[in-house]
Amino acid sequence: MSGFNLKRIGMIMEPRAGDPNEAEGVLNPAAARARDGTLYLFPRLVAKGNYSRIGIARVLFDNAGDPKGVERIGIALEPEAEYELSDHGGGCEDPRIIWLEPLRYYVMTYTALSRHGPRIAIATSEDLFTWRRIGLASFQPWHGLSFDGVDDKDASMFSTLIPAPSGHPAIGMIHRPLFPGTRPEEKAGRHRSGRVDTDRECIWISYCHVDANGKHEAGAFGTHHQLACPAADWERLKIGGGPPPIMCRHGWLFLYHGVHEVPRPGSAGEKLCYSAGAMVLSAKHPNHIIYRSPEPVLVPEVASELLGTVDSVVFPTGIDRRDDLGTPDRFDVYYGMADYRIGVARLDVPPVLPRSA
Repeated sequence: MSGFNLKRIGMIMEPRAGDPNEAEGVLNPAAARARDGTLYLFPRLVAKGNYSRIGIARVLFDNAGDPKGVERIGIALEPEAEYELSDHGGGCEDPRIIWLEPLRYYVMTYTALSRHGPRIAIATSEDLFTWRRIGLASFQPWHGLSFDGVDDKDASMFSTLIPAPSGHPAIGMIHRPLFPGTRPEEKAGRHRSGRVDTDRECIWISYCHVDANGKHEAGAFGTHHQLACPAADWERLKIGGGPPPIMCRHGWLFLYHGVHEVPRPGSAGEKLCYSAGAMVLSAKHPNHIIYRSPEPVLVPEVASELLGTVDSVVFPTGIDRRDDLGTPDRFDVYYGMADYRIGVARLDVPPVLPRSA
């Protein structure tokens, strides 16, 4: 049993009746603390036709300090740029937010859905309420493997500069390109050979170099490192990023998602199941994994996770270290439930790392 199991606190947000912006779900939020310590969620709000905006909601806590609900504030981003629009709408989806300490501003990575498919977009803010679009992330090729023009999702950044493979300080981005043939829907139903394309089925870290004066070309990532490929059966069809990596006592805590097939009730077929796993990355060299949970730390079990827009999904995207309670080993994890609601679960980091499989 992994020492990183999550304990459910409960559902914290669901579509508001009669709100057209939320007609098809509220899900997959970013989580970020304002400078005054207030915690905000940035949920994906899905209108009819899978048209997505990124909202803002203040998290409400009970007397024990547990999240109990939200107060909706407004909209952070809605599709306006060309790369967020398609012939049938478009979308700003699945944000992740960090406070980039060396540069002293917030960075949001999100999925921009246009006629060309999903791409990683970047925006910045000084206060969490006003966001400035930087544009789409761009990537140089790696050993002949081209990233530009490839669908890409589930991106997040480190909150500090990290060493690139060259040793120079860089802004690090974790992402998962969806090369043709590597989507879980494309792999589902194939023979279970266990073979993994280790060039194209990976979570990657890509680097944007920063010079001695702190200057960088925002959104341009020139070197890359393969972080992890599917290993266990529960992540056989796909792995991808979760919330941004966050420092814990052992290193960078990084939750991620894995996809496998499970029997479809009442039929002979199978359906996809999204679960969550945990890694710890080296504090000094985050491209090195020092722990990886052999089993998922959260799987769809309750009705709100098993039934929704997409059944059998837990999809973590936001994380909050509970320094406000004086418990830096405690993390609240905000996650999408069946692509329709938002839940929160609690993770207490163990004092000693368990053994990986």
